[in-house]
Amino acid sequence: MTAAIIPGMVTFADGLLRAWPALALVLLFNAAALAGPANPTGGTGVLIPIAGPIGPATSDFLVRQLHAAHAEQAALIVVTIDTPGGLDTSMRDMVQAILASDVPVVAYVAPSGARAASAGTFLVYASHVAAMAPATNLGAATPIQLGGKPDEAKAPESALERKAVNDAVAYIKGLAQLRGRNAAWAEQAVREGASLPADEALASQVIDLVATDLPELLKAIDGRVVKLQTRQATLHTSGLVLRDVQPDWRTELLSLITNPNVAYLLMLIGIYGLLLEGYNPGTVLPGVVGAICLLLALFAFQVLSVNYAGLALIALGVLLIVAETFVPSFGALGLGGIIAFVIGSVMLLDADVPGFSIAWQLIGGMALAGALVLLGIVSFAVRARRRPVVSGVEGMLRERPEAVESFVRQGHVRVHGEVWSAVSREPVREGQRLRIVAVKGLTLEVEPIKD
Repeated sequence: MTAAIIPGMVTFADGLLRAWPALALVLLFNAAALAGPANPTGGTGVLIPIAGPIGPATSDFLVRQLHAAHAEQAALIVVTIDTPGGLDTSMRDMVQAILASDVPVVAYVAPSGARAASAGTFLVYASHVAAMAPATNLGAATPIQLGGKPDEAKAPESALERKAVNDAVAYIKGLAQLRGRNAAWAEQAVREGASLPADEALASQVIDLVATDLPELLKAIDGRVVKLQTRQATLHTSGLVLRDVQPDWRTELLSLITNPNVAYLLMLIGIYGLLLEGYNPGTVLPGVVGAICLLLALFAFQVLSVNYAGLALIALGVLLIVAETFVPSFGALGLGGIIAFVIGSVMLLDADVPGFSIAWQLIGGMALAGALVLLGIVSFAVRARRRPVVSGVEGMLRERPEAVESFVRQGHVRVHGEVWSAVSREPVREGQRLRIVAVKGLTLEVEPIKD
């Protein structure tokens, strides 16, 4: 029996040795499937769209999304840019957030036909990777001061404007040197307003690559090494999944409030609401609405590039129009108020900053409304001046009382349904119509009306 078992065991052992390589491969495959790839090339990234003028809402949106991407340990951030420019303060906040980001940021001027003008050029230069789609452009980054740039043929460049331009040149050249991009052209973009299409920008080393769409962009930057704030990182974008982020309600609300036209209307509603509450104390609603609107307008003006001389002229204009109701000057105060209001509205915001100017139609409409109010006030004043006096002593002199009784020197007469004491130098008979000569306290001096 023992002899029969031993040959079987030898046969089983021999089969096990022969099958060992196949079993080892199966075990290795299962372990790899459970553990995952040792050097993953996929992952998740964040796609942030920047479209339209750059302002406080755009800046707040980008900064918050950069922080969120860092918190969720995203592998990459792609910022699509299509902007005509915007406010310098908002642009600098965005640039600082990009420079401080621990997640690589790719600036992608897209889709075809988009542009990264003015402030958008600074964002492209600040990003770790700069890319453009075909038929796009960037540049024209000359800073514009409040009130616009003067005509060079008429007036020399002011010291303030030279300071602003030199500051912007130094800023963008610093970004170019940090990212190894063309600093000479960056200076031209600021000083001369130069612009470049995508192909020329690539040839001039302004950007890193040209990509038709996002898949081509991710394929082109796979394996690229970028320099972050504290370290170097290699981009692994093969199989990367981008999560599209859209502006939330906070961004939409901030964008609405900081819209120059909306902020302008909020300011006017606030001023007129408080004035109505002052005219009718206790109404409450105009005061509450006016206070809320005025605070929102002041918040918007705090983050916008506001000319405070223009703001003061608007306030003066409204006060002069209102003063016309208390000190009738037959239009002099009101006309001056309308002129101050229009000039202040034009000066309030810089019309040369893309997307941050007040529509002239809105200014014209509000000026027309103020003119109509002024016309109504003046017309009421003129009609009131021509209207006969109906109250007081002067009004009594126009009345024709009736004698209640016959009297020779002193008696009683009826005026407005009231019985008054009266004196007369001539005899008066009952029911006779009389003329009031004077009013002395509560006694009327009358005389009979002679036919």
